[in-house]
Amino acid sequence: MKKGHFSKAGFILASAGSAVGLGNIWKFPYIAGDNGGGAFVLVYLLTVAFVGIPLLAAEIALGNMTQREPVSAFEHVAPSGKKQWRFAGFSFLGSFTLLTFYSVVIGWLYYYIYLTLFHLPTSIAEAEAAFMGLVTGDAITQIFFHALAMLTVALVVAGGIQKGIERINTFMMPALILIILVMFFYALSFDTFGKAVSFMFDPDFSKLTAYGVLVAVGHAFFTLSIGMAAIMTYASFSGKQTKVLSSSLWITGIDTAIALLAGLMMFTFMYNFGMDPQKGAGLVFISMPAVFYQMGAVGNVFAVLFFVALTFAGLTSAISILEPTVAHLEERRKISRTKAVWGSAAIIYLIGFFALLSQVKGFGFLSVGEKSLFDAIDLLSSSIMLPLGGLTLALFLGWVVDRHNLERFLEGHGFTKVIFNVWFFAIRFVAPVAITTIMLYSLFFGSL
Repeated sequence: MKKGHFSKAGFILASAGSAVGLGNIWKFPYIAGDNGGGAFVLVYLLTVAFVGIPLLAAEIALGNMTQREPVSAFEHVAPSGKKQWRFAGFSFLGSFTLLTFYSVVIGWLYYYIYLTLFHLPTSIAEAEAAFMGLVTGDAITQIFFHALAMLTVALVVAGGIQKGIERINTFMMPALILIILVMFFYALSFDTFGKAVSFMFDPDFSKLTAYGVLVAVGHAFFTLSIGMAAIMTYASFSGKQTKVLSSSLWITGIDTAIALLAGLMMFTFMYNFGMDPQKGAGLVFISMPAVFYQMGAVGNVFAVLFFVALTFAGLTSAISILEPTVAHLEERRKISRTKAVWGSAAIIYLIGFFALLSQVKGFGFLSVGEKSLFDAIDLLSSSIMLPLGGLTLALFLGWVVDRHNLERFLEGHGFTKVIFNVWFFAIRFVAPVAITTIMLYSLFFGSL
């Protein structure tokens, strides 16, 4: 039996918190910038609609239908003679792997809250030196803040569904949205806001390459926390009041809105101070601190708020990433929640410890082939384990589970016959093709 359930609003906020991760505020703006802006955003939005929402609804449906942790959920729904599909439930190991380096990045964010409170870098060069000095030269600081990040995540998950996860998301998600909105409305006062809007929403397909299309499709898939069993696990703690279709739309709407608002805000600020938004992954830790410095006193306040918002986004995702492992150990292996949380957190922290060291000068031996351990874990989780999780989910519901049983269940969750047919087609054909293409490209031509 479940030891707690989300309220209806609590499930939406927690699931949105899972989806709204660093990818929304960190990755989305720079990959949009790197791939031509408006045309990329259009492909991204179309993919969210026709791949992201169907897969998100599939995870919610499987979790809500079974009220079980991932392995048991697949096993429970699989037809007689096909119980080997329970192994698809081990997709939660992808989230476990992801958290080993994701927690390191949250540690960087903790450090940047501290840094921006006392000293904003005055230029791109100074900001770059500060960031690279942290990542490649300051192991002690990284170890400390990585421990602080993992401790935060473990404490929340140990508190349980209502008193831990729902409570923290009920605070962090509204706070995150408020911070983004305040900075967005401030951006409206700049003359360069129109330029940012044009860049984000005026499609120029001559700038969109086949690679850009794959990046847009890939980001739409990953931004919704699909393939790691996090949303499925949260849905197993949702009650009958949870409706699959409306929940999927709410979660996707919040996730997408934050990505777009963050992108508009950041591009506006960067254009206003003469900076090119196409700066790669260093946009958050290098470009934005320099932008905030040029904004004066307001910039000092915004810098702290910005990294607080990023930290909230990272923590709400990290909490959801840990929960599937804990749920499996607690429900399937009958290990107490306390032992499951702290045991899992200790292993994740230890792997993350070696991952962060692998980028520090003098620890080059911590590598896998030509990649640092940090980059290798990123590749393994993002390009192999998460896509496999999404692919097996789509194949399972599209080709293994009885279609009529699915349709009967979803009738009570806002699915008309037409909506179900569109959803089923997307799950059966569109999603597997999209995921397989992304995975093969990532493996053979480099990570997206």
